[in-house]
Amino acid sequence: MDNSGIYVGLDIGTTSIKVIVAERVKGQMNVIGVGSERSNGLSRGVIVDIDKAAAAIQSAVRQAEEKASIEITKVVAGVPANLIKIERCRGMIAVADESKEINNEDVKNVATAALVQSLPPEREVLDVIPDEFVVDGFDGIKDPRGMVGVRLEMHGTLFTGPKTIIHNTRKAIEKAGLQIEQIVIAPLALSSLVLNDGEQDFGSIIIDIGGGQTTAAVIHDHQLKYTYVDQEGGQYITKDISVVLNTSIENAEKLKRDYGYADAQQAADDEEFPVDVVGQSTPTQISEQYLAEIIEARLDQIFSKVKQRLDEIRALELPGGIVLTGGVAAIPGITELASQVFGTRVRVFIPNQMGLRHPSFDEALAVIKYQAALSEVAQIVESALTGDTRASVPRDFAEPASVNQAAPSQSRPSEAAEPTKQQSEQAEDRGDKKSGFDRIKGFFNHFFD
Repeated sequence: MDNSGIYVGLDIGTTSIKVIVAERVKGQMNVIGVGSERSNGLSRGVIVDIDKAAAAIQSAVRQAEEKASIEITKVVAGVPANLIKIERCRGMIAVADESKEINNEDVKNVATAALVQSLPPEREVLDVIPDEFVVDGFDGIKDPRGMVGVRLEMHGTLFTGPKTIIHNTRKAIEKAGLQIEQIVIAPLALSSLVLNDGEQDFGSIIIDIGGGQTTAAVIHDHQLKYTYVDQEGGQYITKDISVVLNTSIENAEKLKRDYGYADAQQAADDEEFPVDVVGQSTPTQISEQYLAEIIEARLDQIFSKVKQRLDEIRALELPGGIVLTGGVAAIPGITELASQVFGTRVRVFIPNQMGLRHPSFDEALAVIKYQAALSEVAQIVESALTGDTRASVPRDFAEPASVNQAAPSQSRPSEAAEPTKQQSEQAEDRGDKKSGFDRIKGFFNHFFD
């Protein structure tokens, strides 16, 4: 199926709101518009003032519309992993059609059966992802449509989150005059962007260091297995600089961005720059190394907390290592500092799109890629959650700004390449040859299943 079309990603961050418009043609994603606005009404990744957040979203969307020459009507939005719970779900139905051939309606019905969960009143289902289908006892099936059977089962992964966070996100987006195409859990989307196939299969860790919080996510067997959120991020680094150097928050942010190093060993002790100090008429000279020591102290504290949680589940033994993302990941020397703290291979993911070569754009790009790669079966399963009966019908993210400037129509994404059961077994066989891999994989299967 052709998955060309226009996609709009929305990243509602603590310090900035980003909107990216991309056109997908023959598998190639081309960014055609970007909007970025300073956040308002957010605290630690969560919307706390719907009106202020909606106004900031509107401003970012207008910027993206002007650059892309389109009118944006729908967005795919990322939500933080705060208090996310990951559970297994399972549904089973009898195939309804007299011919016993499985169709879209059967897939939707079995997904609905899998969604029958007893949830606390303060929680809501965010997403459900089919892991496999079972037809009359034959498992490992990714797409059962067209097959003949009497009994259809679906084994999937259910993600639930706090109703307050989800409601506020939806309300702010709708108040900004937009429709929500899909709400995607940020770490789940990031895995499709920053990790390659092998890293998703054998296991990797994504650490997203944003302005208001730091999120660690463990990806294994192409699934999101674990998340941890530390309520510290780039804003804490800025506040530390402001307090220690007795300068304003605005100056502290500029110092961090222009002169900051995450690893004090890389900063020069003889390189100095002026700092406007509150209560003094003349600036004070501060060395790069002194500033780096302030930044390193806070980052070391954040990384140490994350490491403690990852050690509890032995995630640092996974062969894929760590990928850093988020705006703070752009600070020079952060890779070296993280490697020292975590004791494993660390790299920073930077998008290769022109004008977006900064890790702060990762999430907005990630939600676009995630939605574009969503298989048709996954869309049908999703429709059981959203109640959208148009699961297999093209949906438009944008409309032309004028009659003379017609935007490409949104086509439904084609099915993403999924490993077959035989390929999965071959991957496991390759893993058996690696020292200690059986122990790691066996642990995760026992821990999460």
